[in-house]
Amino acid sequence: MLRRIVLTATVTAVSAAALGATATSAGASGLPVPLPLLSPAPDRLTVVVSETGNARTDGRYELECAPPRGTHPAAEGACERLDQLARQGKNPFKPVDKDQMCTQQAGGPAKARVTGTWQGRRVNATFTRTNGCEISRWNSLHPVLPSARS
Repeated sequence: MLRRIVLTATVTAVSAAALGATATSAGASGLPVPLPLLSPAPDRLTVVVSETGNARTDGRYELECAPPRGTHPAAEGACERLDQLARQGKNPFKPVDKDQMCTQQAGGPAKARVTGTWQGRRVNATFTRTNGCEISRWNSLHPVLPSARS
């Protein structure tokens, strides 16, 4: 009898797993209730841009991807760029390495701050155009960050 109970429980567990039913609670019918599949949270970023030399691009923008939406003026292109960087395994929000040698050129007073989540990770990054490395970092995120006059 015990053997039959164990065998029945095993078959039920295997069947439930095969059907994707992983809930342990039973519905009104007494059958396991399947849990909804969890999809990854969409990328959600707040982009604050100032001192670009273009009053139309300075401001605060909300950007959400999958699908692209929000107040960002180039949401679709920005999400495409972020997806491209993710496929390449690059983290565009990583600061410039302190030991990195950078050209001493001024790219203007533009500043940006990006906060939120990207690829399931928290983002809290600042961007400037104070040297060649920072200018390159800024430009690599276009159109998430707008073009800035130097």
